[in-house]
Amino acid sequence: MRMNRAARAQDGLKTIFRSLSHRNYRLFFGGQGLSLIGTWMQQIAISWLVYRLTGSALMLGVVGFSSRIPTFLLAPAAGVLVDRWNRHRTLVVTQTLSMIQAVILATLVLTGSIQIWQIIFLTVILGIINAFDVPARQSFVVDMIGRRQDLGNAIALNSSMVNGARLVGPSLAGILIAVVGEGLCFLINAVSFLAVIMSLLAMKDIPKRPKALHAHFLRGLKDGFSYAFGFAPIRSLLLLLALVSLMGMGYMVLMPVFAKDILHGGPNTFGFLMGATGVGALSGALFLASRKTVIGLGRLIVVSSGIFGAGLVCLSFTRIFVLSLIFMTVIGFGMMVQMASTNTVIQTIVDEDKRGRVMSFYAMSFMGMTPFGSLLAGSLAHTIGVPYTVAIGGTCCLVGSLMFARKLPGLRLLIRPIYLEKGVIRGDPAQ
Repeated sequence: MRMNRAARAQDGLKTIFRSLSHRNYRLFFGGQGLSLIGTWMQQIAISWLVYRLTGSALMLGVVGFSSRIPTFLLAPAAGVLVDRWNRHRTLVVTQTLSMIQAVILATLVLTGSIQIWQIIFLTVILGIINAFDVPARQSFVVDMIGRRQDLGNAIALNSSMVNGARLVGPSLAGILIAVVGEGLCFLINAVSFLAVIMSLLAMKDIPKRPKALHAHFLRGLKDGFSYAFGFAPIRSLLLLLALVSLMGMGYMVLMPVFAKDILHGGPNTFGFLMGATGVGALSGALFLASRKTVIGLGRLIVVSSGIFGAGLVCLSFTRIFVLSLIFMTVIGFGMMVQMASTNTVIQTIVDEDKRGRVMSFYAMSFMGMTPFGSLLAGSLAHTIGVPYTVAIGGTCCLVGSLMFARKLPGLRLLIRPIYLEKGVIRGDPAQ
C-alpha cells in the first residue's frame, strides 16, 4: 500500500514537472525563477517608496498607471514585430534593458536623490520594455517545448514560477525595507537579471521558425486584430481577462494603504499580505500543472473568476490580519487559475503565424488594462475609501464570470473543430 502511494506520488510529480524534461525550458525555468524574485522585490519596494514619499493613494495609482500604460499602447505594434523578430534574441535584449533600469533606480535610491518624477519616468521606461518582453516571452514558450502536448503544463509551470517568486520576493522585500530601506531591493533585482540572461545565452538547438513573407506593418496589425477579435472564443477570453484586470487587479496598488491604515501595520504586514497572494497563486499554478489535458479549462475560467471576485469582496469587509491573509490567498488562487487557464486555451487554439500578435493582445488585456485599473482604484479609494473600492472591483469580476458562463456552451462548439484538428480531443463531447 505504501509503495503504491509512493509510486502515485512520484507519478504525480512527474506529471506536474514534465516540461522540465526539455533542456531549454529547464534553463529558462531556473534563470527566470531567480530573476522574478528580484522583480517582485522591486514592485513591493516601489509601492512602499511611493507611499512613504507622498502618503497618497492617488499617487500609488498614478505610478501603477505609468508602469503599465506603455503595454496597453504599444503591445499591438510590439506583437507584429515579435512575429517578425527572433524571439530568443528579443528576450536577451529586453532582459538586459530591464537590468539597466533597475541599476539606475537602485543608484538613485541608495544615493538619496530619488524623486517621485524619476520613479514615474523609470516605470514608464520599464513599461515600454515589457510591451515587447511579454509577447516575446509568452510566444517563446512554444520554441522551448519539443512536445506540443506539454504546452499547457509549461504555461502552468511558468505561472508557478512567477508565484513562487511572489511568495518569496514580497516577504523578503518587507523585511529588507524595514531594516535597511528600499534601495537594496532594487539592487538585488538588478543583479538577479544576470540569471535569466545567462540561461537564455546557454540555450541550444532553438527551432527556427520558417521565414514568411511579411505584409506591410499596418496590414499585419490589422490582420492580427481581425483574427483575435473576429473569433468569438479568443475575443471572449480576452474581454473577460480585460475586465478582471481593470476592475480586480487594482487592489494591488492599494495594499500599502490597506496594510498601514486598515490593518495598522508596517512594511512587514504589506509583505506578508502580498506573500499570501503568492501562496494562493502558486497553489493555483501547481493545480493547473497537475492537469493532464486542457479539457475542462473553460469551466475553470468561470469558477476561478468567481473565486477571485468573491475573495475581493470578502477582503473589503475584514479588519483582522489573519482573515486578510486567508482572503488574499483565495484571491491569489482565483487570479492565477483564471489568468493561466486563459493563456493556455488561447495558446492552444491560436495559429502559429499570429501567435506573437495574439499574445500581445493577451498582454494588453492582462497587463495593459491594469494601469487603468490602478488609476481607477487610486481615484476611487481617494474618494470613497479602500474597502468600498475593493468591494466594487470584486462585484464586477463576479458579474463578468456569470456573463462568460452564459457564453461558454457556444464557445465550446467553435473550439471543438480546432481541438479535433490538433489532436487535443478524439471525438470527446466537450472541451
